[in-house]
Amino acid sequence: MNRSVSAPLPAPRLGEPYLLTPGPLTTAYEVKEAMLRDWGSWDADFRAMTKAVCDRLLALAGDTAGDYACVPMQGSGSFSVEAMLGTFVPWDGKVLVLANGAYGLRAAETMKYLARGYTLIDKGDYMPPRGDEVAAALDADPDITHVIAIHCETSSGILNPVAEISEAVYAAGRKLLIDSMSAFGALPLNVNEIRYEAMVSSANKCIEGVPGFGFVVARKAELAAAKGNSHSLALDLNAQWAYMEKTGQWRYTPPTHVVAAFLKALELHAEEGGVAGRGARYARNRDVMVEGMRGLGFETLLKDRWLSPIIVTFFCPADPKFDFAVFYEKMKAKGFIIYPGKLTVVDSFRIGCIGRMDEHVMRKVVKAAGEALSEMGVTSAAPPAAALAERAKLAA
Repeated sequence: MNRSVSAPLPAPRLGEPYLLTPGPLTTAYEVKEAMLRDWGSWDADFRAMTKAVCDRLLALAGDTAGDYACVPMQGSGSFSVEAMLGTFVPWDGKVLVLANGAYGLRAAETMKYLARGYTLIDKGDYMPPRGDEVAAALDADPDITHVIAIHCETSSGILNPVAEISEAVYAAGRKLLIDSMSAFGALPLNVNEIRYEAMVSSANKCIEGVPGFGFVVARKAELAAAKGNSHSLALDLNAQWAYMEKTGQWRYTPPTHVVAAFLKALELHAEEGGVAGRGARYARNRDVMVEGMRGLGFETLLKDRWLSPIIVTFFCPADPKFDFAVFYEKMKAKGFIIYPGKLTVVDSFRIGCIGRMDEHVMRKVVKAAGEALSEMGVTSAAPPAAALAERAKLAA
């Protein structure tokens, strides 16, 4: 059943603030409540829960032919990204890393730790990597075996064109790995429409669960062929998959309460209308919030074409009375925890659109931002002219 945008979602309980972040995020009370029971990791009931989670995630990915497997992995999303890279890239492989923010650069850093070959296309903070650039890089370097792309780069909020990147990768006979950490569940990533060998995401993002594990949706043939690739005992996706196939259990202690919460989150996700329903709410959150913030004088880092429905980056105002630390505390006092910027060129901050909140909440966010500016004595939220000039130069 799809929830009408005119019907407000229940407010957080227990006096919680809204988390306007890319995860962890505000969760439904039912999700929190699901963690009140203890589970035995070896018990048949918990094994059934793990299977249900994996089956539902494969359905979200569009795997109707049974060609893919879902492998959950303990830890934060970065654990699963490292597991994906370390498992699927052989020791003599080479990765083309597509970066336009902190998480693409983190993938490159991960490759250094893995001691695997890589090369980097770094687009900075403002622009996405495009298919023609990928095609040219692959044509110039026949040693590249894999490409990793970030679906939504949350350091800037940019939504990357993974469909055209995929086309370029497979036209060149290479393999694509996707970090869809902050997009899967709200933005389409159907295996029948966008080809990839493996995709990684996390429990505490668009499915609206709590932190504790990530998961990799991967082609079974790639998983089977990856035996012996991994640099790590604990982060070996081939071994985790093989053990789960044999026993139904995680190899090492699973985050049982987090899995229970995630299963409830998946139920709520389905009730909302799945990927389409969740994505529509987040897009409406973004549109209402961006319109309101622009009405206050704030300017987004990105042009509308590249704004994701996940998180939006705003320039800090040029007004000398604006201090982000003060602004942050005032927003927190009004019930909203926002996110610092993660750019190197200009001062910025971010407001997330995901989590258990809707357009009604976003209007309150805008109202709180306006009140905070007034209390600080900030008369204009316009960014420094130099910041706009830098954006225009880099986006040209």
